[in-house]
Amino acid sequence: EVQFVESGGGLVQAGKSLTLSCIGSGFNFDDYAIGWFRQAPGKKREGVATIAPSDGSTYYADSVKGRFTISTDNAKRNVVLHLDNLQPEDTAVYSCAGASRTAVLHAKSSRTAVPWDYFGQGTQVTVSS
Repeated sequence: EVQFVESGGGLVQAGKSLTLSCIGSGFNFDDYAIGWFRQAPGKKREGVATIAPSDGSTYYADSVKGRFTISTDNAKRNVVLHLDNLQPEDTAVYSCAGASRTAVLHAKSSRTAVPWDYFGQGTQVTVSS
């Protein structure tokens, strides 16, 4: 069973940093892309950053470029999201999810949305002004 467990959230002041951790299990790490997502109260869930552990390729949403960094520790099956210069608008529940490389390639070729799945329960990030 594919599963993701997130940790590392907390309450910080604006301008500070946090590091979130996502531990994956139940799948071959190299066969999946893994993404971090966030959902603020009353808003839709949005993709923040994604990474393909097999080659390290990454994607960032425009709203976090230059402030957030995604990386992997494949041996520990950990996908880390480092959040710098946090702002109140970054307040949300952050969760991770996976999509098989096959599904990602199909989505790209067919110009459809990547079918992210197996969302974890998430970790709360709250940024005070």
